[in-house]
Amino acid sequence: VTLALAVLVGPAFTFADQGFQVVVNSDVAGGQIPRETLSLIFLKQAPRWGDGSLVAPVDQSLRSSVRRRFTKRVLGEPIISVQSFWHKQMVTGIQPPPVKSSDEEVLAYVASTPGAIGYVSSGVPLPDGVRSLSVID
Repeated sequence: VTLALAVLVGPAFTFADQGFQVVVNSDVAGGQIPRETLSLIFLKQAPRWGDGSLVAPVDQSLRSSVRRRFTKRVLGEPIISVQSFWHKQMVTGIQPPPVKSSDEEVLAYVASTPGAIGYVSSGVPLPDGVRSLSVID
């Protein structure tokens, strides 16, 4: 599946009120992403951006409250269900996204990794090389 990250017309929801913001490497094109596409990215079912470059999702720790909020809102499942999904996928050789233990580690990964996408707590200042995406529901 190849993703087109174009500026889309439709209602955009800021996830700040959800307690997280979606962030990408500054080289990733587009300003908005459909929630369904974001879900596919984090389940590794959408491996490429619209320009053909690889998508590099990064998750937060299973104990992280921001991950719980992101997983429930974007994937529509509790973390335990997503863990079960990944256990089944790993049997087939598909590995889950790498996990970082803090917003700062996610931001460092996203800034230094082409095609990277992650999520951090709302209100966290973004460093050079990282920008936020609006999510369309």
